[in-house]
Amino acid sequence: MITVSDEEFQQFINDALESLPQDKMPYVKNVAFLFEDEPSPDQRLQLELRHDQSLLGLYEGVPLPRRQGMDTVLPDKITLFKLPLCAVSDSIDDLKEQIRHTMWHELAHYFGLDHERISELE
Repeated sequence: MITVSDEEFQQFINDALESLPQDKMPYVKNVAFLFEDEPSPDQRLQLELRHDQSLLGLYEGVPLPRRQGMDTVLPDKITLFKLPLCAVSDSIDDLKEQIRHTMWHELAHYFGLDHERISELE
């Protein structure tokens, strides 16, 4: 397991955002990018996660295709979970790649893609 400070982890998130396809980023609006150590008990319950399952990231919001012109939706939220991401990483470079990949995956949900389509694209 990799250990990094919260400040380092936030910088890795910032770097991951900058590495994503910049032609898509102008469409990413009203989204908060956060990190927490672990999913909350409410998130685990909502997602029906067992005690032995972990979660690397979570998109919460209304995907763009479902908004149907709504302008007044609450901010969407993408949360990355620091401890599970550190646990699956073998090095700092691997952690940075895990963060970038998880960020891309959660943004794909924001754009309305389901897990099946995301898997096809990966």
